[in-house]
Amino acid sequence: MEIIIFTKNKIKSSTKENDMSAIIDKIEQEQMRQDHPDFRSGDTIKVHIRIIEGSKERVQIFQGVVIRRKRGTMDASYTVRKISHGVGVEKTFALHNPRIEKIEVVSRGRVRRSRLFYLRDRRGKAARIRERGIR
Repeated sequence: MEIIIFTKNKIKSSTKENDMSAIIDKIEQEQMRQDHPDFRSGDTIKVHIRIIEGSKERVQIFQGVVIRRKRGTMDASYTVRKISHGVGVEKTFALHNPRIEKIEVVSRGRVRRSRLFYLRDRRGKAARIRERGIR
């Protein structure tokens, strides 16, 4: 059953869908992880990921520069780029993924953009990021 309330500028709707979204939000809050450090674009981080190979489980470390951070609740993600044997490798991780063991911030970078896709075209010294000072 839907009840529609007309006000001066808005139409308010009270349905079971609103109740369902409240329940889903509560479940998402329970699933979200709060143990990650604060990092942003330009920072160099180490991501410790649990990898399952057959019946064995191990932790693999992926270290690189954060080139993108997508904010949100459960759909928040970040992209890390590193150079491996002369080839650029990018991985996108979900922030609240249970397979992520931990995230370590190696260094904090000083950048003026939130998306650092221009690093894909740069090599060597041109791809350097200045270190952020303490202020």
